[in-house]
Amino acid sequence: MTKLSSNSLSSKTRDALTAAQLYYLQDLTMDAIARELHTSRSSVSRLLSHARDTGLVTINVSSPLDVPRQLESDIRRRFGVVTHVVPVPEQTSDVDRLDRVALTAARILGGFVESNMAIGVAWGATMTAVSRHLAPKSTHNSRIVQLNGAANPRTTGLVYASELLQRFGTAFGAAVQQFAVPALFDDPETKAAMWRERSVRRVLDMQRSMDMTVFGLGSPFAVVPSHVYVGGYLDDDDLASMQSAQVVGDVATVFYRADGSDDGIEINTRSSGPPLDVQRRVARRVCIVSGESKLQSLRGALAAGLITDLIVDATTARLLLAS
Repeated sequence: MTKLSSNSLSSKTRDALTAAQLYYLQDLTMDAIARELHTSRSSVSRLLSHARDTGLVTINVSSPLDVPRQLESDIRRRFGVVTHVVPVPEQTSDVDRLDRVALTAARILGGFVESNMAIGVAWGATMTAVSRHLAPKSTHNSRIVQLNGAANPRTTGLVYASELLQRFGTAFGAAVQQFAVPALFDDPETKAAMWRERSVRRVLDMQRSMDMTVFGLGSPFAVVPSHVYVGGYLDDDDLASMQSAQVVGDVATVFYRADGSDDGIEINTRSSGPPLDVQRRVARRVCIVSGESKLQSLRGALAAGLITDLIVDATTARLLLAS
């Protein structure tokens, strides 16, 4: 950039530069500048116009509405997923951040749901928040399918899961298929025996023909606790085993590592959630994420190829791209 000496500037340009510095850099009013330059307010206005017209001043408008669009484009280019970034102020609490993302997600989901669809829905804090904001949309012959069981040693989980699923069913006029099994079995052999039962196989068959899945990400690091980590589903041995296996998150109680792998993770042999390869065969897989504490879980889910559509807050989106 060429720096001009004061001698090389015309009198008008020098006055325009002075007026611009006082107005844009020191926040003086036009009246105050007029008094300082011993001129009129209208003359100051013309000097400021001259400064803009001649390039002494350039004005850039940074619209907060454009930032999410750029983030969406960058994430799609880098990770190959359709992304919806929700603008949320930095100082927003994690609880309010989740609610804002959930509200946006509920509106977006309405555009995805059509008649004759089988929609797999996971349970958890994120999905509960989304379910509260769903707007009614009439469909026919649609089904909401519970992705994983909700029972644990303390509770059947039926009330918790059924309320969430019923909100989805009511919003879209869809039949609801619950999955009345434990979230995590005590013994893999018990699970194998249950999976041979015709009543259970019927739900598993429905899961294998899903058109869309909707889920949040479970995370051992989340500020707003993931329900599976605080709801009595995991004991100390489970947590130790997961730590040893370097687990960073789960989708419908199926756990994975930072690189997206899930081989050799013992707890998955006891999980009621659909295996990751079943998830990957679903045409549309909508992941809803809120809060930077879910970042490791999100990276792992992307590495595992579990997501086709991502709904995420702007802060987490920026951190994802910075990694």
